[in-house]
Amino acid sequence: MDEARRTAYGQYCPISRALEVLGERWALLIMRDLIVGATRFNELARGLPGLSRSLLAKRLRQLERAGLVDHLGGRYLLTEGGRDLEPVVFALGQWGARWSFEDPHADELDAELLVWWMHTRVDTTDLPGRRHVLHVRFSDDPRQYWIVVEDGVPSVCRSDPGFGVDLGLCSDVATLYKVWLGRLSLGSALRSGALQAAGATAWTRRLSTILQLSPVAALVPTLRDVTS
Repeated sequence: MDEARRTAYGQYCPISRALEVLGERWALLIMRDLIVGATRFNELARGLPGLSRSLLAKRLRQLERAGLVDHLGGRYLLTEGGRDLEPVVFALGQWGARWSFEDPHADELDAELLVWWMHTRVDTTDLPGRRHVLHVRFSDDPRQYWIVVEDGVPSVCRSDPGFGVDLGLCSDVATLYKVWLGRLSLGSALRSGALQAAGATAWTRRLSTILQLSPVAALVPTLRDVTS
């Protein structure tokens, strides 16, 4: 049976029609990543490690058929309809931040995924030189990561690239997640020692601008307002 027929709700209503397009598992998370800047298949796959590549390809085809995404020259680009989903996706994030965003569960603490997300938000444009290196270590995960920014283009290395490190970060995985997502302020994490930053003063005092937080971090403090 055709998938569109299986997921049809049989109701003439714009909400049910929207759910027929976006109600499939992973569809909204794919749209989230496209909205915040991913355009390549491998970028989407890295940012959604629980999603198989075959299902990702299937969902992208569905979104393309629905007119939300264009596949051009190996890139997935949002159409006008896709871009119009941005306030919807961020409204869901705001609701989640207020009503369902508690401390992370153990199975949500993926260090590699966190570093992958972080590398998309590193901004070293105000620092001299064409290459900048951030070293990320975790006190409760043996893996180490290097974020290398060359000519403004960031990449993630899982082994030492052999370049000098400009800034080192160390914390447990949960703490860095909380900082990245706005549940714990960067200043509080640094003052308590839960997050440690090492490097030249020019780097450490600019940490908040070099490492920009998640695009949804600004929504998360509303949770503190509700629970305080």
